[in-house]
Amino acid sequence: MVSVCFYFQVHQPFRLKKYSVFDIGNNSDYFDEEKNKEIIKKVAKKCYLPTNKLLLKLIKRHEGKFKVSFSISGVALEQFEKYAPEVLHSFRELAKTGQVEFLSETYHHSLSFLFDKQEFKQQVLMHKQKIKDLFDQEPKVFRNTELVYNNELANFVQGMGYNAILAEGADHILGWKSPNFIYTPKTAENMKLLLKNYKLSDDVAFRFSNKGWNEHPLTVEKYGRWISENNGNGHLINLFMDYETFGEHQWEDTGIFEFMEKLPEEILKHPDNDFVTVSEAAEKYPSVAELDIHNFMSWADVERDLSAWLGNSLQNSAAQELYKIGTIVKKTGDPALLSDWRKLTTSDHFYYMCIKWFSDGDVHKYFNPYDTPYEGFITFMNVLNDIIIRVRELQKQKQSEDKKLTYAQTTQVEFSHNMISETPSLTLIDPEISLSKIE
Repeated sequence: MVSVCFYFQVHQPFRLKKYSVFDIGNNSDYFDEEKNKEIIKKVAKKCYLPTNKLLLKLIKRHEGKFKVSFSISGVALEQFEKYAPEVLHSFRELAKTGQVEFLSETYHHSLSFLFDKQEFKQQVLMHKQKIKDLFDQEPKVFRNTELVYNNELANFVQGMGYNAILAEGADHILGWKSPNFIYTPKTAENMKLLLKNYKLSDDVAFRFSNKGWNEHPLTVEKYGRWISENNGNGHLINLFMDYETFGEHQWEDTGIFEFMEKLPEEILKHPDNDFVTVSEAAEKYPSVAELDIHNFMSWADVERDLSAWLGNSLQNSAAQELYKIGTIVKKTGDPALLSDWRKLTTSDHFYYMCIKWFSDGDVHKYFNPYDTPYEGFITFMNVLNDIIIRVRELQKQKQSEDKKLTYAQTTQVEFSHNMISETPSLTLIDPEISLSKIE
């Protein structure tokens, strides 16, 4: 028997405005509301609404035999609430069927586990509460941003009460092993590890409309046969992909919606095939072995590592500065400042700074608001400089108020003053430095 597990990532960031050095200290409106609204509405029309409608029809047609799982970032959910409430309604209708599972992730689709584990935990709890509020589900499975994963993460997430986690079925990790089984993460013996079958997933997500592909066109009969051939050679086919595959990455005129509509029936023709959610897969199948994954991996680009976000000095400098001031931002106790800072932790901001313009170039240009990675870096660092100015202003206000307090409280003022002097000073990179010289 072989089970098919569909998992879809749904995410859109709060993109920044073209924020110049002249805005620093004068304008703290960082996010491009018009652009973000435009993109959400565009993708809603092309992908979210028609695909949700199709999935609802398939669930009803197959009387509960067809199931899917989603992970929707908190920042995407916020934008649905603000710009496209009809999209949120359509996801709620899917949730009501009982055949759709929502997973946990970081609320801000961040890389926070790499820099600040307490911030990571807070963002995961924020997201968990959002899913409970909107869909009345308590997620049991965790999916980290862009499937970033290693042993340490699995152990940490197990400690938060999750019983399963997703990762990329990367060849350099698996070797001769198959992604079509469930594994146990090393150091997390109570967790189930589900791995993406990247070949079968990417056949749909990336190659479906590629007329140069030797398997084009991809028919449901052909794809169903490929899946059924795994009977006896695996328990589980994990088809993990961006939800924007449907209608956005693969346009409607490619036939992607017709393909998806016919696929469940084709797969269910085989008596040993079925569909499961991620949680059902973890409960249904045993772990066949332990996997030791020490170095971080992801599902991004051909390297399947962190280089899409932290592969050059632009990205590393921006990330280090961002998390360096995070603790100080939290000490101000200012909700608006913290909200803005957390939106900056979204991984897309670092993705836009990527300088890998070869085989993965088109991917990095997707909905990228900048003409160059360097422009993305400058904008981001300008915003960080304004964040620091806001921190200092809040601390000075607190100092002024504390002057009226008792001697014991004045001691606290001295600490606050020290905090100001410790606020990091950001220096922008010399504009004359060529990107080609950045390692």
